[in-house]
Amino acid sequence: MIVQVQYLPHFKHKALQWASVFDTTCYLDSNGFSDPYSKFDTLIAAGAKSHLIASVGNAFEQLKQFRKNNPGWMTGFLGYDLKNEVEQLTSENVDGLRFPDLYFFVPEHLILIKGNDIEIISDEPERVMNAITVQKPVVAKRQSPISLKPRFSREEYIDTVNQIKAHISRGDLYVTNFCQEFFAEEAEIDPLNLFTQLNAVSPNPFSAFFKWGSNYILGASPERFLAKRDNRLISQPIKGTAKRMDDKQADEQAKQNLRSHPKELQENVMVVDLVRNDLTRSAKAGTVKTEELFGIYSFKHVHQMISTVVCEVQDGLTNVEVVKNTFPMGSMTGAPKVRCMQLMEHYERSKRGVYSGAIGYFSPDDDFDFNVVIRSLLYNSVNKYLSFHAGGAITYHAIAENEYEECLLKAKAVMEVLGGK
Repeated sequence: MIVQVQYLPHFKHKALQWASVFDTTCYLDSNGFSDPYSKFDTLIAAGAKSHLIASVGNAFEQLKQFRKNNPGWMTGFLGYDLKNEVEQLTSENVDGLRFPDLYFFVPEHLILIKGNDIEIISDEPERVMNAITVQKPVVAKRQSPISLKPRFSREEYIDTVNQIKAHISRGDLYVTNFCQEFFAEEAEIDPLNLFTQLNAVSPNPFSAFFKWGSNYILGASPERFLAKRDNRLISQPIKGTAKRMDDKQADEQAKQNLRSHPKELQENVMVVDLVRNDLTRSAKAGTVKTEELFGIYSFKHVHQMISTVVCEVQDGLTNVEVVKNTFPMGSMTGAPKVRCMQLMEHYERSKRGVYSGAIGYFSPDDDFDFNVVIRSLLYNSVNKYLSFHAGGAITYHAIAENEYEECLLKAKAVMEVLGGK
């Protein structure tokens, strides 16, 4: 069933409100950003015909079988700590969320929005449309201020970055992504209300609202991890960040400074090399290429340096095998990949979990698309634990104090909607 409505933003808001009542919900929104690889502007999946919850051990194999049994639309997430299944690694840090390592579901109802067309895939599409139409929009309530606590003080963070730089000087690694958690205990939020505010304050091309049971992911991600279109794979790592300026001329200068900054260029090109290497595991020989290097893209709070790496996929590989071959994404690990993951497990103070993982979908035409879970709030409503991670690339030229400020910049939108410190 394909329909059109007069005012699309109003419909999207009511559709998400309707979907969020289900025990399982996935909302993916491009927020109007131009993307040549996107199949839709918005996807809304509600209710689960069947689902898969898996932990590190044989999670990818379980997903492979689940996908084989369910070849239609499927959405879900992959947690960063699946690294322990891909490589001989462990995760021993504090985990306040207790999310599974992998969760996917086959939706009862699916809504795809592209331009002005709204496609409803359901056994009862008219009933779904009517249920959305009669929704009375809930007026957004102001969030009671919540202050997030850091796992590192500023001084501890700076000291740790300098310890990591010592590893770089010794040749243990070239570039890594060091992350810190900001968290709140006994936090009470309205997840849908908070996501709506976050998406308004920080609209991004890979925003996501994901719910299963009492657990929530409220995402404002700007980054694509990996997509497949026909026989083509696309990865778009982000490395390089500059603050937006209110003055137009100063803002343009910030973009130019980012475009020519040695440290930002260095971290981006090293991650591009890592992504190219990861893609060779799934690529036809000789097809891996960098389609765009050092592209500068502007978002509400930051300018980002984004590169695009593509290849043709090998015959005979399943989509789950392709995803596993590149997981976790290079932009959130570093190079050499395994050594970086080992060292960050040592220096970080919290389990990353879904942060640094991916949310996305598999479609009936054998394509898929996954984001990178960054700029995201994670919430367990049973134990009232609220978590936000921020990270940055550490290279030989990194200045620890600047890296700390970049973490705070990336947290700006989240802090704004929480109303705390």
